Amino acid sequence: MTDAAAADPRPAFDRLRAEVGKAVVGQDAAVTGLAIALLAGGHVLLEGVPGVAKTLLVRSLARATSLTTRRVQFTPDLMPGDVTGSLVYDAKAGDFEFREGPVFTNLLLADEINRTPPKTQSALLEAMEERQVTVDGVSRPLPDPFLVAATMNPVEYEGTYTLPEAQLDRFLLKLVLDLPGRDDELAVLARHAAGFDPRDLAAAGIEPVLDAAAIAEGRRRARAVGASAEVLGYAVDLARATRQSPSVKLGVSPRGSTALLAASRAWAWLTGYDALTPDHVQAMVLPVWRHRIELRPEAELEGVTADAILGSILQQVQVPL
Repeated sequence: MTDAAAADPRPAFDRLRAEVGKAVVGQDAAVTGLAIALLAGGHVLLEGVPGVAKTLLVRSLARATSLTTRRVQFTPDLMPGDVTGSLVYDAKAGDFEFREGPVFTNLLLADEINRTPPKTQSALLEAMEERQVTVDGVSRPLPDPFLVAATMNPVEYEGTYTLPEAQLDRFLLKLVLDLPGRDDELAVLARHAAGFDPRDLAAAGIEPVLDAAAIAEGRRRARAVGASAEVLGYAVDLARATRQSPSVKLGVSPRGSTALLAASRAWAWLTGYDALTPDHVQAMVLPVWRHRIELRPEAELEGVTADAILGSILQQVQVPL
């Protein structure tokens, strides 16, 4: 990266979205969500049926950055040490040595994370929250930046496990990738007809446009986005409304409120604002909170969704002038 790009990283983030778009069609919101996660220092959970480009999206993001990246295919027989690393006996040295797992990277693609039991999923808890891994009483720091981009199939699919609440809470955003519309699906077929190979992203022309220095500078600037007392009060009122909803068993925690603030600041900075507005907060409520509220069983039986409840709350809570 040039000195100018490091001084003003916003153009690099704009180019990031354009580079990923060379391989992924019609998932602009998800691409933007990944950029927001990089800026806010959070992790992303991508949910969608098989075939909507979840894995391709993360692979394209990795290629559009100069960050180190590793991929773990989560399976029912995956063990915690396969992710974090483990102690291995070295016969020559006559002692045990720690061998790093794939979590020691900048961008970890946790593919189909809900196909492994909760025990292995929980191996990521310390890494995602503390940015370190503790094995045999020794804590080892992870690289900076560190982002987990996890893909998952809807829980209704066979062979999936429900993610523990503590695991879900570690994700800054949950992005839902829907099936594409007709025009987008036609664009996908046209690319494949022209020779596009999703296994060969180099041929798609994706170039690295973002490095760790630019991400660090972008984070600093996003954290500097102003937040008035009125906007902060609005975010708190929204969070309290989730706890008072008759359809919600467990509402948004204070950690969810701080996550909303971080994501809203990142979105405001990306769109050229130096102060938060209620619009920025509203735009982030669904992706930041849809996985943080637990519905009552009777609400689930009636087909009520977290998105519907959050949408209703956004309509009911008074917006500051």
